[in-house]
Amino acid sequence: MTTKCVLGVDLGTSAVKVSAVTRAGTILAQQSFDYPLNQPQPGYSEQNPNDWVMSTTVAIVRLILDDQIRPEDIEGISYSGQMHGLVLLDKQYQVLRPAILWNDTRTTKQCAEIDQLLGDQFVKITGNRPLEGFTLPKLMWVKENEPEIWKQAELFLTPKDYVRYRMTGTLGIDYSDATGTTLLDLHTNQWSDVICDACGISKRILPPLVLSGEKVGTITAQYAEFSGLSQQTVVFAGGADNACGALGAGILTPNKVLSSIGTSGVILKYEAQPNDEYQGQVQLEDHVIPNAYYSMGVTLAAGYSLSWYHRTFCEDQSFDEMIETAAQAPKGAHGLLFTPYIVGERAPYADANIRGSFIGVDARQQRADFTRAVIEGITFSFRDLLNIYRSQQSDFDTVVAIGGGAKSDFWLQLQADIFNTPVTKLANEQGPGLGAAMLAAVGLGWFPDFQACAEVFVTTQRVYQPNPLNVAKYDELYQSYQAIYPATKDISRALQRFQA
Repeated sequence: MTTKCVLGVDLGTSAVKVSAVTRAGTILAQQSFDYPLNQPQPGYSEQNPNDWVMSTTVAIVRLILDDQIRPEDIEGISYSGQMHGLVLLDKQYQVLRPAILWNDTRTTKQCAEIDQLLGDQFVKITGNRPLEGFTLPKLMWVKENEPEIWKQAELFLTPKDYVRYRMTGTLGIDYSDATGTTLLDLHTNQWSDVICDACGISKRILPPLVLSGEKVGTITAQYAEFSGLSQQTVVFAGGADNACGALGAGILTPNKVLSSIGTSGVILKYEAQPNDEYQGQVQLEDHVIPNAYYSMGVTLAAGYSLSWYHRTFCEDQSFDEMIETAAQAPKGAHGLLFTPYIVGERAPYADANIRGSFIGVDARQQRADFTRAVIEGITFSFRDLLNIYRSQQSDFDTVVAIGGGAKSDFWLQLQADIFNTPVTKLANEQGPGLGAAMLAAVGLGWFPDFQACAEVFVTTQRVYQPNPLNVAKYDELYQSYQAIYPATKDISRALQRFQA
């Protein structure tokens, strides 16, 4: 007996995960493979795009050989990818330089140039303020700092689009990743002549636009031989990781908010139409669902803060043991607070120079208090993002948690208490990879639309209700947390000179 499936390729910052998913939404098997992150200078974050291709291929080969997924049973493939990364290609579509990633902050000067050139017009066109993470300032940085590379540039792609190109030979970018470049007019869904002209970016290097669920080709003979896949497997465009994560979590109505803790942290809300009320304080992007949008606030170092803390201070513990000890520490960690600004911050503070801090260090505190303070600080940063929506009367009544924060009952309850909102844990929490698989499932015609697909693929396991006593305690702590950024931003800038 054979089981037909689709593959969801989730191209993250540190690893790729490939999931084989059946028509019933069941995960048949998963394989993942890591790749290195290069940080040649403070604020720089780069990867070799060929590492993504090799790692994706290894994961697929393992699915076929180790998990006995028959190539002829893989009917479709789609993708979720880390956003904003810049892959520059020459006329032969060869990579010109290492990819500059979303968490690279070298482009502060270019962001200021965009702001000076376009001001509020930029926000009106894109729904976003110019921030270091976006693709446009990266293009401008290469143009200004690597003119010989720039002269050779024929086209740019974002990360998952490069992997898809290597598998299919087809070039393009979907609308959810295109909005993340801040070169797309959010209201017309076309590349913006105004922005390209003002910033000196030739439209010649912009990739063709495609829908996330659109069939873009099949597996090439060369890649079929390389990977073991069938040339008959249909390939769909895919989408930005946050948009796919929202789809995979069933964020298909405005009353639901996504809380996603990965390397970065995201609070994401479905939007039926572009909402100008946010004034660029949160990002506005095209959804992977046609004619829909989403807004999101990003804290740059959510899971990364905890990984850094574990690597630096708790290597003698497993990650799960570290979280378990934090659960034993008291709420408020004996008066210790942590701000997760260790690589700068995006929202609500668009500040590449701010740095994290522990506030309230006391001789009675133990390591478990520091661990708990890190977890509480990350969650407080998410509350900052939720407050943006609450300030605009953008109502929601449910938070759906995915990522690292959804793997611990302690952290799920902590989110409910700090957010003062019910938090849903999914039975099949796969985040962006499941959303990518759903794009392929709907594209193949397994379901008439995404809502019907979500009814099968997305199910609730448990809802965590806020505890009123804990809510009151965290409300008080949060007031102190909010005071840390304005009190430390000047100190962070003064200390930058010691980073080299």
